[in-house]
Amino acid sequence: MSGPKTMPRVRKRPLKFSTTVTLMVSAVIVSVLFSVHLLDFWQAGDITRSAVKEKAMAVARTLALQAEIRHGLLLAPQQSDIQSIAREVQERNDLLFVVITNMQGIRYSHPNQQIIGQHFIGDDLNPALAGHENVSVNRGVLDRALRVFTPVYDDQHRQIGVVAIGTSLTRVAELISQSRWRIAGTILFGALVGTLGTLFLVRWLKRILFGLEPYEISTLFEQRQAMLQSMKEGVVAVDQLGQITLINHAARLLLNGSNPVDASPPGAPSPVIDSLHQVLASGEPLRDREMDFNGRILLTNTLPVRTQGELIGAVCTFRDKTEVSQLMQRLSGMVNYIDALRERSHEFMNKLHVILGLLHLKNYAQLEEYVVNTANNYQTEIGSLLGRIRPPVIAGFILSKIGRALDQGHRLILSDASWLPDVGNEQQTSTLITVLGNLIENALEALDDQPEGEIHLLLHYQNGWLACEVSDDGPGISAENLTRIFTRGVSSKGEDRGVGLWLLRQQTESLGGTVTVESEPGVFTQFLVQLPWDGGGTTA
Repeated sequence: MSGPKTMPRVRKRPLKFSTTVTLMVSAVIVSVLFSVHLLDFWQAGDITRSAVKEKAMAVARTLALQAEIRHGLLLAPQQSDIQSIAREVQERNDLLFVVITNMQGIRYSHPNQQIIGQHFIGDDLNPALAGHENVSVNRGVLDRALRVFTPVYDDQHRQIGVVAIGTSLTRVAELISQSRWRIAGTILFGALVGTLGTLFLVRWLKRILFGLEPYEISTLFEQRQAMLQSMKEGVVAVDQLGQITLINHAARLLLNGSNPVDASPPGAPSPVIDSLHQVLASGEPLRDREMDFNGRILLTNTLPVRTQGELIGAVCTFRDKTEVSQLMQRLSGMVNYIDALRERSHEFMNKLHVILGLLHLKNYAQLEEYVVNTANNYQTEIGSLLGRIRPPVIAGFILSKIGRALDQGHRLILSDASWLPDVGNEQQTSTLITVLGNLIENALEALDDQPEGEIHLLLHYQNGWLACEVSDDGPGISAENLTRIFTRGVSSKGEDRGVGLWLLRQQTESLGGTVTVESEPGVFTQFLVQLPWDGGGTTA
């Protein structure tokens, strides 16, 4: 019996963006409100008591400065108007009592009019009789109260009495309770405002993020980064101020050389950056532009980036045109190889028809001679070449060039000393096709005005190096042009030429090879190219 099937692990779906932001912001708001108002809640008692004390002290000081109070203290308690003044102040300020005494502690006012003229109860009066303001909590005739005392002075600044004001502690407790309820209300109001603000913030953020969830954004970002870094094309983007905002690995390689700088964009100005600034200034795209940078030909496309009709940046994609040229040359080599095989197949069919005809005629002696000659010719022309030139692409390329030379009335001769092992390095193969293609074509063009010219080709491999020698008996190259032929754009064949030898030298030197040339006008021209070659064996 088979074991129990294991269910695939279901990835837990993360919270929605709106839920996450709401919870996080709400948690922050509630934490702040709770912390701040909890502190206020615990300090409400002290704050309320301090406010009550300051209010009572302010009333006491005001009464102590009134002329009616100072004048009344010079009379007997029953003869002064202090009681009426004190009663009015007590009622207006919701106080427990307002008591004014002389220097002997005799009351001139009290809520209970029956005890006016009697001595004040409590030792907390003594500091005020000594000229010091005082605050205390004590119980008198009425209730336990918060009591404040301030001295009263006459015009000569002699103390003549004391103003004592009391606030019931029960009233203080009510005020503290009201303060705490106000704090709770403030917390609820703050939470409500915070909730509404959070909902507005969430809707605003969702609109900015096009309704995407965080995990969707991170997934898109990872895919975008993987896509950009895997591209062979260089990509550089700038914002509307011309600051680089994006550059991929291929762009760093092309702009900074063979060693990319992973942490910083290219520091030196480049045609790519110039084209981006040009597009930012004009708002018009630049398509299929060729740019020369650090010995490379870059094929670039630069486009403006717009959102809602506003220009917000520019992006440039580019690729080394030499790679495109290599692909075209490699494709050309394969096509030439196929054409050469097609020609040989037609030729082979013709030979088979000859053989079939001789068989029908029963002319066996001539048939034998024809087969022997055909085999010898194949061994000499094709078999010998395929035996010495092992890479099929190179062999087909040389065969096509031999045929092309014959079509133009010339001969391309492959030296018997040639030996070229197969190689797995595509770049080396592409570079060799570039070398052979340019040198042979240049030799054929040099022989245009010379009938039955000869081009000699030698491919010799030894100890990891390939020597490629191409020589012709054409008109040669003058001494003054010999030093300039590898410069881009320099050519004796007219305008829009002078790229082949420049490209040949660039690709050869990029592999670590060398190119040399010798020429004697009217006698010969010989090019020698040395390339590293990852072939097997050491020699032929």
